[in-house]
Amino acid sequence: MGAIAYFQQKGVTIAAERIMPELSLSQMQIGWIEWAFLLAYTPGQIFGGRVGQRFGARATLSAAGALAVAATIATPLAPALLTGTAVFAGLFLSQLALGLAQAPLFPVGSGVVRAWLPSRRWGLANGVQSMGANLGAAAAPALIVVLMQRFGWQRALFWTALPSLGLTLLWAWYARNTPREHPAVSEAELADLEPPDDPPATGPSAPVTGARLPLRQLALLTASYTSINYVFYLLANWAFLYLVQERKFSVAESGWLASLPPLAAALGACLGGGITDTLCRKIGLRWGHRLVPLLSLPTIAILLVLAVYVPSPSIAVLGMTLCFGLVELNEGAYWAATMRLAGANTMTATGILNTGGAVGGLIGIPIVAFLSGRGAWTGAFLIGAACATMSAVAWLGVSVTSREATTV
Repeated sequence: MGAIAYFQQKGVTIAAERIMPELSLSQMQIGWIEWAFLLAYTPGQIFGGRVGQRFGARATLSAAGALAVAATIATPLAPALLTGTAVFAGLFLSQLALGLAQAPLFPVGSGVVRAWLPSRRWGLANGVQSMGANLGAAAAPALIVVLMQRFGWQRALFWTALPSLGLTLLWAWYARNTPREHPAVSEAELADLEPPDDPPATGPSAPVTGARLPLRQLALLTASYTSINYVFYLLANWAFLYLVQERKFSVAESGWLASLPPLAAALGACLGGGITDTLCRKIGLRWGHRLVPLLSLPTIAILLVLAVYVPSPSIAVLGMTLCFGLVELNEGAYWAATMRLAGANTMTATGILNTGGAVGGLIGIPIVAFLSGRGAWTGAFLIGAACATMSAVAWLGVSVTSREATTV
């Protein structure tokens, strides 16, 4: 689901090179269309998490998947049905609907991880989920460019709805809210997955109040996640246009090269989650969650500066690739720490965390669109370096000391 969601998200960004001249849209307007996704995605995080806790992951993600299919189809249909300024409005609204549809995915997904896996695997599981998302993002540039060259951008984007439809139907049929509800889960597995003192995280019986949320720790994690997600959206949404406009690669070359950073991100997410789990077992929860962010986030700041100032375009691509890998190296730490702090309110808490992440994009996308539209790509990257540094500083105040911290 994460892979398909990110593939859908990147469609307009990759197709922008064709959309702008064909529909007479400016780069700033493309930025606003991308921003529309986050306008719905951001507030939908907490709401989606609470809906997931109330109605369960099976129903929530089935409904969200159906809406995502409709929104994905609406994007290429808008220019066929509308003219003039109404086309921009149609694209804006379709991305708004897609953001609303995808908002519950990761908060509800964290609840699925908590319900279906023991805590010693939470970092790795969240890393694998992020890896899937980044593999989808990695596939998008090259595949959509090939499809655009053969069929045009509208048909290229239309085909991205079909895998989502198939997976949504499969999820609605096969998924269950908890392991106990699934006929394929054995009693031995239940004993490992659902200790008596650890109630299920999904389904109508799960807590949905915020009284037990560790607000001080959650605020620090969210602030840090907001800062580093400026960098995430900079690299995820704008790498393709940066390579075309600033580094003078061709569209075809940029389609392939823009796949490298999310491939590194996928590898980083998987490795980082496993490393976090190992560190938690070896050196304890506090430094087990802290160590990866405190080492990688300052390194990201350095790489962003080097990426824009190095004269060689190839080395710049390498720097961006390493940078994105290090950004996603932290996903397991952010999400596992939040899950341990929140306990049975995992979906709501991770909804708050991912709201912060979306705010990073909500703020960052207009900034990058404004600067890049004026050729000031260096300024956009330097702001990212400052954000990575602030993100590291916030981790100094995060202290995960128990599995179910409940103090506010």
